[in-house]
Amino acid sequence: MNLVQLMDLKNRWQLAPEAEYRCDRNLNLYKTPTEPSLVTQAATGRQLRITAIESTGIHVILCADDYPGWLRLDDIDALTPATTSYQPPTMTRHDIEQVIPDAIAFTQAAMAVPNKYLWGGTVAPNYDCSGLVQAAFASVGVPLPRDSYQQEAFTTTIDKHDLLAGDLLFFGTPERTNHVALSLGAGSYIHSSGKDQGRNGIGIDSIVTLADPVSRTYHNQYRCCGRIMTGYLPQKTI
Repeated sequence: MNLVQLMDLKNRWQLAPEAEYRCDRNLNLYKTPTEPSLVTQAATGRQLRITAIESTGIHVILCADDYPGWLRLDDIDALTPATTSYQPPTMTRHDIEQVIPDAIAFTQAAMAVPNKYLWGGTVAPNYDCSGLVQAAFASVGVPLPRDSYQQEAFTTTIDKHDLLAGDLLFFGTPERTNHVALSLGAGSYIHSSGKDQGRNGIGIDSIVTLADPVSRTYHNQYRCCGRIMTGYLPQKTI
């Protein structure tokens, strides 16, 4: 796309850097403007902020979680200028406790339909681990950071023996978490797991009963547990 075409595109779709837009359909965001490496998705209704407009793509940041990615030029028609700036909800721990059953129900409903693990997936039916957790809590009005290591840093660390339904379990290496699951209580948890770990999609495993090979695999990678105390506040609102 040449400069004249790019300017015409900006004018036709009213694109402007730092302006916020609403997604009118589910959108894929990529690692680079041209490579097919999905990094996240933006569900219908989410707002994003444009940070750069180039001939190969549009760089955006999702307003609710500060997550960056590249939008394909073909998806411009799915953006509508937002009527108001994104305003994060104010969440207390008490608020979160009231909606945990519905967040859990979201994950169980997601498990009940055919699905597979999708790196970068945050919309139905295919999720990655942190995408499922983020989507479950977003469905009940609790915004969370995007990636598992960010979710670990955002939560308050708790002892495994204090684990409650709605808490998060983190797995990975001693250096960094790379997987997250949602506690169902009584030692069980639900998560979207890749086939390299023994499953391809959403399933339920246990941190205490290790008869299942997938449970054993993750038990060997266990790092810590975390409790969600509040909703995520984007950097522009802090």
